[in-house]
Amino acid sequence: MLQCKDCELADVGPQGEVRLRCNPFLDIKEPECLNKWQLMKLEALLQAYGATLAQYRRLAPLQEKMMKYMEHEIDDVSEADKWKVDWNEDDDEPADPDEDPPGREPRG
Repeated sequence: MLQCKDCELADVGPQGEVRLRCNPFLDIKEPECLNKWQLMKLEALLQAYGATLAQYRRLAPLQEKMMKYMEHEIDDVSEADKWKVDWNEDDDEPADPDEDPPGREPRG
């Protein structure tokens, strides 16, 4: 099996990092080269995913504060608009706007 250090399409850095310049669709030397190329791409995806998770972890406290603030504001608006809702004294449910109030002639 051809080793990456012996291949002209691979660069090995001073700390042992490998950079493959091969194109898997054109110039793969051996079947194992494709496996190595796939592993390197998966490693890159894993690093990108880890960086994304780190950003989400940094944003989580801010998102939590924003959600609490929004819930507080929505509750305040609901409390302020409570007077607009017409409540029936009989059954603690909002009155149906299409229903005629008691003591009035039916619409027609």
